[in-house]
Amino acid sequence: MIKEDASIKRSLKTVPLSADLIVTGGGLSGTCCAITAARAGIKVVLIQDRPILGGNSSSEIRLWVLGATSHMGNNNRWAREGGVINELLVENTWRNPEGNPYIFDTVILEKVVNEKNITLLLNCAVYEVNKTGDSISMIKAFCSQNSTLYELSAPLFCDASGDGIVAFLAGAAFRMGAESSTEFGEKFAPTAEYGELLGHSIYFYTRDTGKPVKFVPPSYVLDDITRVPHYKKFNTKEFGCQLWWIEYGGRLDTVHDTEQIKWELWKVVYGAWNYIKNSGNFPEAATMTLEWVGTIPGKRESRRFEGDYLLKQQDIIEQKQHEDAVAFGGWSIDLHPADGVFSEKPGCNQWHSKGVYQIPYRCLYSRNVSNLFLAGRIISVTHVAFGSSRVMATSACVGQAVGMAAVYCAQNKVPVRALLEKTRMMELQQSLLKVNHYIPGIELHDPLDLAAQAEVTASSEMILRELPFNGRWILLDHSAGQMLPLTPGLPLTLTARVNASDESVLNVELRCSSKVYNHTPDVILEQKEIRLRQGDQDIQIHFERTLSQPGYGFICFLKNEKVKLMSSRTRMSGILSVFNKVIPEVSNFGKQEPGEDIGIETFEFWCPDRRPSGENIALAIEPGIREFSANNLTNGIDRPVSRPNAWVAAENDESPSVTLSWPGKVKVSRIVLGFDTDYDHPMESVLMTHPETDMPFCVRDFRILDESGTLLYEQNNNHEAIRTIEFPKAIQTRRLRVEMKRKSADIPCSLFFIRCYS
Repeated sequence: MIKEDASIKRSLKTVPLSADLIVTGGGLSGTCCAITAARAGIKVVLIQDRPILGGNSSSEIRLWVLGATSHMGNNNRWAREGGVINELLVENTWRNPEGNPYIFDTVILEKVVNEKNITLLLNCAVYEVNKTGDSISMIKAFCSQNSTLYELSAPLFCDASGDGIVAFLAGAAFRMGAESSTEFGEKFAPTAEYGELLGHSIYFYTRDTGKPVKFVPPSYVLDDITRVPHYKKFNTKEFGCQLWWIEYGGRLDTVHDTEQIKWELWKVVYGAWNYIKNSGNFPEAATMTLEWVGTIPGKRESRRFEGDYLLKQQDIIEQKQHEDAVAFGGWSIDLHPADGVFSEKPGCNQWHSKGVYQIPYRCLYSRNVSNLFLAGRIISVTHVAFGSSRVMATSACVGQAVGMAAVYCAQNKVPVRALLEKTRMMELQQSLLKVNHYIPGIELHDPLDLAAQAEVTASSEMILRELPFNGRWILLDHSAGQMLPLTPGLPLTLTARVNASDESVLNVELRCSSKVYNHTPDVILEQKEIRLRQGDQDIQIHFERTLSQPGYGFICFLKNEKVKLMSSRTRMSGILSVFNKVIPEVSNFGKQEPGEDIGIETFEFWCPDRRPSGENIALAIEPGIREFSANNLTNGIDRPVSRPNAWVAAENDESPSVTLSWPGKVKVSRIVLGFDTDYDHPMESVLMTHPETDMPFCVRDFRILDESGTLLYEQNNNHEAIRTIEFPKAIQTRRLRVEMKRKSADIPCSLFFIRCYS
């Protein structure tokens, strides 16, 4: 029994905690930051003001995770973010292809609690920041569930809280609203009539019960649904984050008016459901019930804090290169009308770049608070650039970069800005690449990697002479293209199989990208006209012009509704078919054509079909393509870019293996293998379903043997992108062999990299 006498007042229980890094905000950015830093060896406190992690991706809000892949609706091939966010998405797809948001919660939470260097504080809101000079010394937070105050001190802090509570209280310079077009020369800067802020959204889920269900609307419902200009878009099939356009608040203070905004969104959501259930226009809704409605809104925009550089529209569209690049983006510049769901305008205004863009380190810390990192949607960008950088997978990528930067600062006892020094920046970039974090244009050069010093051979290497003629017929009601990695200076002869319903002319083009690292086929190298007779026939196409440097060529078969093209069931790493189709969900209407000069380029979209569709186009190829050698395993790039960057076994190799050989014995205590978990697949985390749990190209079963044939390690049912094998005691050997089991007759084995460490 506890009994206390009356007193004038009491103090709450106070718990002091210290660490190397305090991360405020448990969305994907803060979570990936904390995991990265903890794995690299520093102590982290991760503080979150909600009961679960994940932020906008959590079961509280339920927005799917997306980034540079943009629902496969842009030209950013193989652009899914790497590192920790890739690990989360791959694991979620393995466990949860149905997109259950509660399962994604468990995936995120498990990754955090498995890290011994992370102290996790949930339901804790920061309310005070103490400073010494221009540095934060401590933050204070209150936990509503255990009535405890926490005093959190560290040499380094990261604000990934969304609204920037720590940065705001610390006096960090910030912006809120849209810059004028004259300030930075951004031609897409919005007018006052369009509005300067993106609003919040609340989603809802429905379920068919199989029996009649009534709905009595609450008194606060929006009873005049026609106040929503696009109310006719409501239906019984779309729900959840498909209704992202139920948005409000862009004319208000999106920090302090959040509760007011939430109530307005609740009115709209219940009004929409009342319309669906009770208007009589949707008889199929008679047995449906409202299963879930969000209780807090998903925020898009509020404060953006200033670093030493503000990312701008031109950085995105022109894909500017930065010496301090540590992350990347690729979502469209996606701005919304400030009036949201009550606007007559389209719910969004998306404009894409021709490829992914770099995000510099200078955007990831406060310019006037010396030990404060920025992550998530509050990083140093203009409003226009924010339209792209704000999405969760990009924010997670940024969070990982900040986590590794904090590790460097903590372990080397240097200030945040010190990493701008060229040698230190290169060390940071290399540290990120080692953990599968992708930075466009930066290659891994690891002097400690024993594999880079070995002779790398394989049981076979793919020489792509044919994509077999064994698939279905594809009607050319849209133009279709086959992406192939081509060798400069070599003419190309192709054979395709077509079916013509009548005599016709088929136009075929060889295209490439104006930037070799892009996958937008905006340069026509050569054009051919092929006369077709009625019926099935093989056609031969010879191209004399070739690429000036290694890159992807696009064999484009232009739209002709009289013609069908045979596909191939064979799939492999670094090879894709693409189509000039319309994907309106991301404002892809086949071709991007700004009607006025808004600083946006005109170009076509050529995008893959999602599996189980998306077969390659059947082709005979002469000469064979030799871009899949074992040397790719140590070239420092772990995904297709201007070439596949993967070893692929020959099509008839039933026992594929890769061997590392050294002239003398080496000590190996750790081996890291990189598998192809299909960076082109967006892996949306919730709502959408996925046709498989492990990616087709990912090796499922493998084992590692030494020079004497002794089995060192065996793995079955792998689905992960990265496998790290640690030996309790270093082995000594002249040779290591990785043997893999082929899991499909139509998919040859492949690997992105092998790394070995003593």
